[in-house]
Amino acid sequence: MKWESASQFFAMGGHGLYVWGSYAVALIAVVVEVALVRTRFRRALAAAPAPETGRDD
Repeated sequence: MKWESASQFFAMGGHGLYVWGSYAVALIAVVVEVALVRTRFRRALAAAPAPETGRDD
């Protein structure tokens, strides 16, 4: 496809709302998932017992 202007590119031949909306939803889902994983990881670290070094100093 060849677009004459940026507005034609973003319009995507009349399918721009679907295309860019799909990208936006996917990006939001990835950002939310990363945030949730980081939160769960930090909670798991806080709840885990401290490791023993096994050294008798």
